[in-house]
Amino acid sequence: MRPLPSDVDIAGIYFPPLLLAFLLAVAATLLTLYLLNRSRLSRFFIYPMVVHLAIVSIYTVFIGTFVIPA
Repeated sequence: MRPLPSDVDIAGIYFPPLLLAFLLAVAATLLTLYLLNRSRLSRFFIYPMVVHLAIVSIYTVFIGTFVIPA
């Protein structure tokens, strides 16, 4: 049985774990998209904004599951 999710305390301010995971996912997505643009692989995407949203979603799930303790 998993424990109940708890808030993350940063300098006395409590943040929900999903918000922190989302912010880290946005940062990781920006880095990923920068690397895709530098290697010119992003030109193969038909809808770049949908790819951006998909990558943010994938990173949020992975960071929320494996990095941020619940």
